[in-house]
Amino acid sequence: MSGRYSISQEDLLPTAAYGAARAEHRRAVIELKRYRRLEVGPVAAFYFENYATMLSQIQEMLWIEKGGEAQITDELAAYNPLIPQGRELVATMMFEIADPARREDLLARLGGVEETVSLEVAGRRILAVVDREDGIERTRADGKTSSIHFLHFPFRVDQITAFREPGARIIAAISHPEYGHMAVLPEAMRQALAEDFD
Repeated sequence: MSGRYSISQEDLLPTAAYGAARAEHRRAVIELKRYRRLEVGPVAAFYFENYATMLSQIQEMLWIEKGGEAQITDELAAYNPLIPQGRELVATMMFEIADPARREDLLARLGGVEETVSLEVAGRRILAVVDREDGIERTRADGKTSSIHFLHFPFRVDQITAFREPGARIIAAISHPEYGHMAVLPEAMRQALAEDFD
């Protein structure tokens, strides 16, 4: 294995082997993700990523699309940047609205929402840093935003120490004028995410 900070081709199961064990893998990842998804307000959710969630995502994409070597290279390039690097948390923020008209209306009013996301640890705010490695701007010139955003939360050593304190109050917040909501991380989630740090 190449380690918990990046996935290489050697870490991937061949398609046939993954297919044979897919149900078991999916059950394990569903259990893992139980402690890595946080609802912030009525329609936003943070999915905190790590090596295991990204490995699972790549294996699933390869299983579904069966694109061979070229796809492996593309998937590794797309998902490796979402693995936390020891002093950060990484989250995929998704606006989950089933009704297309309602979704379009909200996203049209949420331009720049990715710049208003933060975590609060021990009373100190950590602003999200937007992942732009894919070269895609998530908010268009007309002000409409994407339903998916990739966010990094860089921590200082003292903030990691505070995060690891049992019972620490960690708040995830979105402070956009059109969507202002916050949520406190449950203790089981705080414990799970604390494992993402060195």
